Amino acid sequence: MYFDTHAHYCDKRFNNDRDELLESMPDAGVSLILNSGSSLYSSDLSIKLADKYPFIYASAGIHPHDSKSMNDDTVLELKKLLAHPKAVAVGEIGLDYHYDFSPRDIQKKRFREQLELARSLNKPVIIHEREALQDTLNIVRDFSDLTGVFHCFSGSWETAKIILDLGWYLSFTGVITFKNARKALEVLENMPADRIMLETDCPYLAPDPKRGTRNSSLYLPYIAQKVAEVRGESVHDIAELTMDNGKRFFGII
Repeated sequence: MYFDTHAHYCDKRFNNDRDELLESMPDAGVSLILNSGSSLYSSDLSIKLADKYPFIYASAGIHPHDSKSMNDDTVLELKKLLAHPKAVAVGEIGLDYHYDFSPRDIQKKRFREQLELARSLNKPVIIHEREALQDTLNIVRDFSDLTGVFHCFSGSWETAKIILDLGWYLSFTGVITFKNARKALEVLENMPADRIMLETDCPYLAPDPKRGTRNSSLYLPYIAQKVAEVRGESVHDIAELTMDNGKRFFGII
C-alpha cells in the first residue's frame, strides 16, 4: 500500500534488527522501499538489500558531505553499481552549506559530475539541498533533460513552484507533522497531485507522535494521514497516489 521513497536501512541504528524489521514490512502495508545510497559503501549495501528483498530498490550516489572524499575513480565505481537492474536512481546528491563538511567548490564540482552520470545512464536523481538553494537550482537548470526529486522538502511555495516548473518532484517526510511545518503544508495544499512522494528518511525525522525515536517505514501512515488532512482526501487515496507517483518516477513496473 505504501512506498517509502527514501530510507537509509544501511545506517548502524538498524544493525541489531535490520532483517527482522524489513521482513515485517509487507504485512504492515509497506509494499516498496527505495534505500538511498550516500557513499560508495552505503550504495553497495543498498544494492545488496535490493538483492535480498524483492520490495527494496536502491540508489547510488555520494552525499555532499562526502564530496571531498571523491576522486576521478569514484564516478566510475558509481557507474558500476548503477548497472544493477534494481539501482533505479542517482542519489542522494546535491549541496549542503549548513555544515560545509566539504568545500563548496568541491561540492558543486562533484554534484555536476554525478548529474552528468545520471544523464549518461538516463536515470532520475535524488537531490539533497540545505541552505544552498540558489546554487542547487543554477546547477539543476543546466540539466533540464533530467528528472529529479528534492527529497525531504520543507521549503516555500515560491521555491516549490520553481522546482515543479522544471517538471521535478517533491518528497515529504515526518517533518510535515511538526508544529512549525507551515510552509510545507502550503506546498502540499497547492501542488499538483502527480508530483507528490512520501518518504521517511529513516532512521531520521520520525513523525509525531513518534518524534525523537528511531524512524522506520512503519511510520509512513502518520505522514500519509497529514497529507490527506491537508489535501482533503482519504489516507487510502494518498497512499495509492504516492505509490503510483513513486513507481513512475523510479521506473518500477
